[in-house]
Amino acid sequence: MPVNISTQKIIFIGAGSMAEAIIRGLLQKEKIEPKSILAINRSNQAKLNQLQAQYKIQVGSIGDLLPETLQAADIVVLAMKPKDAAQAITQLQHTLRPDQLLISLIAGLSIQTIEALLQHPSSIARTMPNTSSSIGLGATGISFSSSTEPNQQKLAIEIFASVGEVFEVEEAQLDILTGVSGCGPAYVYYLMEAMMAGGIQGGLSAEMARDLTIQTVIGAAAMVKATEIEPAILRKNVTSPNGATQAAIQTLDDFNFTEAVEKAVLRASERSNELGVMIAAEAMKRS
Repeated sequence: MPVNISTQKIIFIGAGSMAEAIIRGLLQKEKIEPKSILAINRSNQAKLNQLQAQYKIQVGSIGDLLPETLQAADIVVLAMKPKDAAQAITQLQHTLRPDQLLISLIAGLSIQTIEALLQHPSSIARTMPNTSSSIGLGATGISFSSSTEPNQQKLAIEIFASVGEVFEVEEAQLDILTGVSGCGPAYVYYLMEAMMAGGIQGGLSAEMARDLTIQTVIGAAAMVKATEIEPAILRKNVTSPNGATQAAIQTLDDFNFTEAVEKAVLRASERSNELGVMIAAEAMKRS
C-alpha cells in the first residue's frame, strides 16, 4: 500500500545546512506539516532556535531525546558530522527499529558500516546531496540497502526531489558521484573566481566582473540543459578558428585544464572513499 510522506514523522539528527535545506524544501513544497519534523543537535542551541522560529518545526537536544520519541519516527535522517557518526550511530543501535527508514547524509559512510554499527540489517538510504540543494537546485545521488522496502525508497526519493534532482545509483558509484556533483559546485565557484579576477585585471569593475560571470555560468548551464546538446559540441560551436575563444581555450590547454579537472574529480572520489574507510575503522573498534 502506498505511503504518503505527509503522514510520516521525521527526525533529523544533526541540524546543519543540509538538514535545513531538506526541511525548507519539504515545507516549501508542502510535502509535510512542520509539526511532523523534529530537528536535534548536540550543542548548537542558537541554530535550533533559528530553525524553530523560521520553519515552526520541533527542535531539541540530542541529550534530551527520549527513546520513545525516536522509535515513533518513521524516518530518521543521519545528518551529523562524519567524525561524530560512529559514536552517534552506536548510541542509537538499541533504540532504532529495523523497519525505520534511515537516511544518511554522511559522506563516505557505507551502508555496510551503518549496519555494523547498528548490529542488524536496516532500511537505509545512503545519499550524497550537494550544496545547491539549499536553493532547490541540488543533485542528489542515492543508494538503498537490500532491506529497504519499495515504499521507503519512494519516500526517500520524494524527500530529495523537493530540493532538486535525484539520481539512483549503485552504492559503489557514490564515491565518484561525490567527485562530480557532491564537490562539483566548488569547482564551478573556483572557475568563477578566476573569471572574475581576469575581468578585473582587464579593467572591469569588481561588480561588473561578478555580474557578467554569474550570468555567463547560468546561461551556459541552461544552454546545455535546454538544448540537450553535449558540452563539447556547444564549445566547438562557439569556438571560431583563430578567434578569441580559440585563443582562450588554447591557453587553458597549455595549463592542462582538462587533466586538472579530471584529476580533481577522481581525487575527490578517492578522498570520499578514504573517509569511509576511516569511519569503518572506527566502527570496527565499537562493534
